[in-house]
Amino acid sequence: MPETNPKGSQTTATTEYLILGCGSIGYNVLYELLKETADIVIIDKDEHKVQDLRDQKYEALVRDIGEPDMLKDVPAPRVAFVLASDEKGNLAAVKSLKSAYPSAYVIVRAVDSGTVDLLTAVGADEVLHPQEVFAKKAVHHARKLQSSRQACRLYDLLSSWRGTLGIVSHTNPDPDTISSAMALCALGKAASKGNLNCRILYDGKIGHQENRAFVNLLDIRMERITPEILKECDYLAIVDSPAPGVNNALPKESHVNIVIDHHPNGDIAKNAADFVDKRPDMGATASLMTQYLRELDIPVDSIIATALFYGIMADTRCFRRNTTPQDLTLSAFLLPLTESDLLEKITSQSISQETLEVLGNAIKNRRLLSGYLFSSVGYVRNRDAIPQAADLLIQLEGVNTSLVYGITDNVIAFSARNKDVRLNIGQAMEEAFEGIGDAGGHSAMGAATIPLTVFSLARNKDELLDLIIDPIIRKFMHIVGIEVEESVNEI
Repeated sequence: MPETNPKGSQTTATTEYLILGCGSIGYNVLYELLKETADIVIIDKDEHKVQDLRDQKYEALVRDIGEPDMLKDVPAPRVAFVLASDEKGNLAAVKSLKSAYPSAYVIVRAVDSGTVDLLTAVGADEVLHPQEVFAKKAVHHARKLQSSRQACRLYDLLSSWRGTLGIVSHTNPDPDTISSAMALCALGKAASKGNLNCRILYDGKIGHQENRAFVNLLDIRMERITPEILKECDYLAIVDSPAPGVNNALPKESHVNIVIDHHPNGDIAKNAADFVDKRPDMGATASLMTQYLRELDIPVDSIIATALFYGIMADTRCFRRNTTPQDLTLSAFLLPLTESDLLEKITSQSISQETLEVLGNAIKNRRLLSGYLFSSVGYVRNRDAIPQAADLLIQLEGVNTSLVYGITDNVIAFSARNKDVRLNIGQAMEEAFEGIGDAGGHSAMGAATIPLTVFSLARNKDELLDLIIDPIIRKFMHIVGIEVEESVNEI
């Protein structure tokens, strides 16, 4: 249908872009749009400015954007920019545009942050506050510069080393920590011109079926960490855990040379390592490692690209959890370099019988209180089934937070998932298990382990779990604000 102008007459004329107010911001928008098209109409009340624009062969009109008839005979725009410094004029212009051309997409400048809601209320599709845009851009450039400097620092450090670098993954390694170790190994070899030998070390088990497929299909060489192997390493690096002894097998007093992590908890003293880079603003440590390789222009082969892409995808739950624009940008960089067939094989693994039984126990034993779901899965051999159960239960209707726990031969393991924006579950876990175990995580996920020590030889693990779990869960419930009189097992 033809557009209708403010006077009621019909016009079939259209234009790609309309700019209302051509001050410094408007002129810069014009300059950018001209890279795409010359189909632009400009309106400004300054006669000299309009004449100057006409002299440059632009279509420009002298009008006050605050007047009701300022759109008379103006072609219908696909997109309109309202960019004057006049607050009332901008407000009137948005009203006029939406009345005359309802299908036009209107982007308007807010003179101050207080007018943002008002402009949205009268129909603006996008409201920009220049000071806020500038601040975000400035911070973005500062972070980019900092990231580039960190990458160069790491490269220079690795280039000066000769010998063996032991890269320590976290306990029960997942694709994020494994792929990050692979990337650091590739970076070390490139920086040292092949003079640095890298060994990827781990403890615990690789129990999750997709994680096992990940290691096997990509033919990743990993070694169990031992005191003998540590003595053979000239340098030590930790990836995807925050400090020695925190979710890894290193003694807490160990000196490490490199710490690279994306978890917000577990601060490490600056003098405790030669290089520390912790980015809680990233969804995965694999994102951080990808950024290093990209900024240093180090070639990424298909195996490492596949590993890193899957590491980011797995740690962000297919880009649905703790995902940032950086994670998406870096994943887009990796995707063309990956082996799609390998990715398909990794992600299509069948669930083991044991994992299925654990999931069944988690469902059967669930207890719900005020949106918090607690479930004991009893004794487990495959500890990776516990976070899988937490992932499953958080999807149930009425559940905002799920906490699943079970007991192994050596530890009581907890895994939590959270959808409540008011709660940082990682911090809650860290506080709840302070002094009794290792814990941490993010706003949406957390984990904790309590060593059994003297109880490790107990024969009946299920009875032991029932005996000691109640005060632990009570402490957690108190921290998150749940007050109950009865035992957790009776909820």
